[in-house]
Amino acid sequence: MKNIIFLAFAFLVFSFSNAQKKVVNHDSVNYTSYGDAITADNYLAKEEMYTKFKSLKKGDTINVKFASTINKVCKKKGCWMRLDLGKGENTMVRFKNYGFFMPLDSENKEVIVSGKAYIDVISVKQLQHYAEDEGLSKEDIDKITEDKITFAIESTGVLIKEM
Repeated sequence: MKNIIFLAFAFLVFSFSNAQKKVVNHDSVNYTSYGDAITADNYLAKEEMYTKFKSLKKGDTINVKFASTINKVCKKKGCWMRLDLGKGENTMVRFKNYGFFMPLDSENKEVIVSGKAYIDVISVKQLQHYAEDEGLSKEDIDKITEDKITFAIESTGVLIKEM
């Protein structure tokens, strides 16, 4: 019985996440849309987003829309991604209520992301989980021994630029 319930739940999650995907066009550029519908205009550059993050304090949140490149994506189900902010910095992006996921092969693609930006503290346990999702070795995972303060986004919508 548990297996049937799990399979039904997995089917609903998969159906819901794929139902959110559609192709949109803006100024002759096609984007694949995930999550809530967003537009491909009036967004910040990654460097501007980095400046916004630097002005935040723990507990602050701001609504943002910015463009960047995907550096990493969860290799298990696409449930998170890291975006380039320039200057060697990244932001961790997770998706509101696990409402949608990114394609597993979306690294190095250009995106526009909309959501809430904030400062986050990621625990050792969660960092090790992300490292496992990335496919890092057990040895590398065991080297993670301290919490990390990071820039974070809870995304409500993403556009991936089609090549």
